[in-house]
Amino acid sequence: MIELRHVEKAFANGTPLKDVNVTINDGDVISVIGPSGTGKSTLLRCINMLGAPTKGQIFVDGEEITAKGYDIRKVRRKMGMVFQSFNLFGHLNVIENIMVPPMDLLGISAQEAYDTGMKLLADVGLATKALSRPEELSGGQKQRVAIARTLAMNPSIILFDEPTSALDPTMVGEVQSVIRELAKSGKTMMIVTHEMKFAREICNRVFYMDEGGVYEDGTPDQIFNHPQRDNTRRFINRLKVMHEAINSKDFDFLGLYTRLNEYVYKSQIDAKPAYHIHQAIEELCQQIILPALPENPLIDLVLEHAEESDTVLTLRYNGKPFDPKDTDNQISYKIVTSVSNEVRYRIRENDELHNVISLTIS
Repeated sequence: MIELRHVEKAFANGTPLKDVNVTINDGDVISVIGPSGTGKSTLLRCINMLGAPTKGQIFVDGEEITAKGYDIRKVRRKMGMVFQSFNLFGHLNVIENIMVPPMDLLGISAQEAYDTGMKLLADVGLATKALSRPEELSGGQKQRVAIARTLAMNPSIILFDEPTSALDPTMVGEVQSVIRELAKSGKTMMIVTHEMKFAREICNRVFYMDEGGVYEDGTPDQIFNHPQRDNTRRFINRLKVMHEAINSKDFDFLGLYTRLNEYVYKSQIDAKPAYHIHQAIEELCQQIILPALPENPLIDLVLEHAEESDTVLTLRYNGKPFDPKDTDNQISYKIVTSVSNEVRYRIRENDELHNVISLTIS
């Protein structure tokens, strides 16, 4: 079992991990997903102590590997790591690359290391490449050799840091096939990947990383089909988001519409739905909601758009409960309903912006 308590990792230009608290059970196969720069690879490097945490504690099988004076070689004997850049020794042939680590770190004989290495090469389909140099191999073959080298140490834990990201698309499948077989072995595995279909297929847990830690932890069904938190949902659905905070009766709507045009262009929204979005904001926000709010208005405007999907406009606002359909400005409300597929109003209890209205626009 691996346990992280209040783990932080800071660099001069940022802090990708701020307060990570998570338990990884024996036999878990965990896909680690999330936007670039959210600390996925940093998390693995901390667990493997390739980059010690700035703060916090990490326990492996009950031993604190972050404790001062801990012999890190102990955990390295049970934990292997596969990198995206292969890290094979160019001056050694394939079988030598696999033999050296267990001979040096485990003290096994050359014959045992050779026998184990040849079996592992056969397992990954590369027995005929035993005497080849890394430079003679394709990218997919190099990564399979790197996996065999890791397995030669017989680790109970394997960390994969984007193992297919450096490969030509035609070679990704061969490496994924090897990892799929490993996932059935009972070993504890963590796999940082941007391949969502692959991530979903092989794991029993998914870590979605954002905002400095494990933002959401759940089963593949939960994360990919029923995400509980907004950032997870946006990532899974590949949503492009525009956010505006309107906090004045004299708010600069001309500036907002300029930013809206930029958003529409970057999101590749067609002209007709783009015009409908503009109309919905103008009529609903400017003509109906803002005039009904107190002198200190607060409107949170969020636009979410995904490819081949409708755009969702959500407005959350303060003031007394107010459903826009009850407005005196029925002309504006008719325009809103005419450009929307669906209009839904609700109240969120115990929230300052308790009025919520969502429009689906296509």
